[in-house]
Amino acid sequence: MFIGEYKHSIDDKGRIAIPAKFRNALKIGAIITHGLDRCLFIYGKKEWEIIAKKLIALPFAKSDSRALNRLMFAGAMGLNLDVQGRILIPDYLREYSDLKKQAIVAGLYNRIEIWDEASWKKYKNKTEASSDDIAEKLGELGI
Repeated sequence: MFIGEYKHSIDDKGRIAIPAKFRNALKIGAIITHGLDRCLFIYGKKEWEIIAKKLIALPFAKSDSRALNRLMFAGAMGLNLDVQGRILIPDYLREYSDLKKQAIVAGLYNRIEIWDEASWKKYKNKTEASSDDIAEKLGELGI
């Protein structure tokens, strides 16, 4: 389980440290891919298999299904932690998410998200400002 928000630097080679609390779940490997809202998603191998099965089960004839599959699978890459608990973020994913020097590593239960720090602050401020509306809409869904 991944929870919490952590600030980390990205080095000149494109590496970022994964919070120590998250490392054990990624020991057998992980997948990094395009996320939504211009962040990156990291899944442990077991969780990735669950997500992958759901993605490939989407209706092939629907353009949105094909688009999401292309985003998630074509942009995906396997990764392993180095001895210092870092991962290497590929150039194309750093460009997609506009990652600069400072990043936020956020735990979202079954995945990790990596955000450029400025993008995270903007997104978080917007979400916090509309939290009452969000809660009301989710309440209508029984949450």
